[in-house]
Amino acid sequence: MTMTTLDTLEKELQKACPTLELRKNEPMSRHTTFRVGGPAAMMILPKNKNEVELAVRVAASQNVKPFFLGNGSNLLVSDDGYDGLVLKTTGLDGIVQMETDLWAESGALLSRVAHAAAEQGLSGLEFAAGIPGTVGGGVTMNAGAYGGEIAQCLCRVLSMDQEGRSLYTRNSGCGFSYRQSAFSDGKRLEKRLILGAAFSLTPGEPAAIKAKMADLSAQRKAKQPLEYPSAGSTFKRPVPRPDGTPVYAAALIDQCGLKGLTVGGAQVSEKHAGFIINKGGATAADILSLIGEVKKQVFDQTGVALELEVKTLGV
Repeated sequence: MTMTTLDTLEKELQKACPTLELRKNEPMSRHTTFRVGGPAAMMILPKNKNEVELAVRVAASQNVKPFFLGNGSNLLVSDDGYDGLVLKTTGLDGIVQMETDLWAESGALLSRVAHAAAEQGLSGLEFAAGIPGTVGGGVTMNAGAYGGEIAQCLCRVLSMDQEGRSLYTRNSGCGFSYRQSAFSDGKRLEKRLILGAAFSLTPGEPAAIKAKMADLSAQRKAKQPLEYPSAGSTFKRPVPRPDGTPVYAAALIDQCGLKGLTVGGAQVSEKHAGFIINKGGATAADILSLIGEVKKQVFDQTGVALELEVKTLGV
């Protein structure tokens, strides 16, 4: 954005919503789990749906399209930052139970929603207890783990376009597939901001639900490098072989001898080859360079082209 656009947008936002939290030149390293990324020209942090709607409408009136950000747990931002407007949704974190449905706003952490379900004796979100993303991000990428995914339990989604118009979409209209939905890049609803989602769950025994979540948590801690900043699994699961045999990115990377491969402060985790981690002081350039080297070596040695699961901004 030009300085004139930035200044005008700031004035209009403050006029429309004096309570709206607004930051200029906000370091994106504070808002991603990789802990890297340069500044966003402007970031707004609404605290409720009304502030979101006002902010989106004002931005549209200035021909500014916001980048919608949740917890930044699947995002790599350029070291140069992002010369645009970022709208962070984590202030929208309400959770409401409606019989066996659970409604959660887009900024609520999936882990918190899963624990809220367990407290109410509702089963179906156990897999999400260790996912660091938000509801909005989880729906967008059909987040999943340990055999579960959002598509299995989502009932409906409330979203808003960049002019502030709302729309409910049922599960059947979300276009869910592996780590994709109609809200993700190149899909029908990709420009919409998810405001919240309803999950249809099954009554169960709270103790049993919590025990399953504890077991999955122990598996994560044993297998994943949770002690380092990362964006989770770096690459998508490749397509199966012609005979139907599944192919896993981590296994291919390990097979190619790339565990521990390091560029600057970025490293292919020695604990789980599917994770690229920030060992300390990594830059986005380090991570991108390492991603490129991993993709090259895996393709050269196996013929498999790895596809990024991590999204990029300003790169």
